[in-house]
Amino acid sequence: MGHMNSASASAPVQNRWLTDDEQHVWRSYLHATTLLEDHLDRQLQRDAGMPHIYYGLLVGLAETPGRRLRMTELAMNAKITRSRLSHAIARLEKNGWVRREDCPSDKRGQFAVLTDEGIEVLRRTAPGHVAAVRQALFERLTPEQQQALGEIMQIVAEGLQPDEAGADLPWLR
Repeated sequence: MGHMNSASASAPVQNRWLTDDEQHVWRSYLHATTLLEDHLDRQLQRDAGMPHIYYGLLVGLAETPGRRLRMTELAMNAKITRSRLSHAIARLEKNGWVRREDCPSDKRGQFAVLTDEGIEVLRRTAPGHVAAVRQALFERLTPEQQQALGEIMQIVAEGLQPDEAGADLPWLR
């Protein structure tokens, strides 16, 4: 009997499955975020010939001093792998919206720099993108729901982010 107790003490903890209510919330979240991302991708492809992730990279560069960021920082801010960032920057370079510059202080480091053409694309594209976000999300929620959603998403993001002192994370700017 004592042996069974010690065996059960070391046994893996039994799975705690989602309740029906939790399952409903989880599936609603997945459904909404997948549809929202697709909606924004289609709007940006139609208006600017780029996916939502590329638009976010251009905005990230536009909001920095000198319209430039080290590639490693840009990847961290966008929460994408370096290889995905490299592919995206190559496409944005081909369009003339971004250029790469070597980092003088680090032979292996590079900056991504937003070009004047990139600024112009943002200037033309931003009003339609903001309207799409407003129509898809904010106009469907009361001010109280908007505030609650913001608080909820911040809690989730903070729980998932690495514990880095002074990290410049997009949702904390």
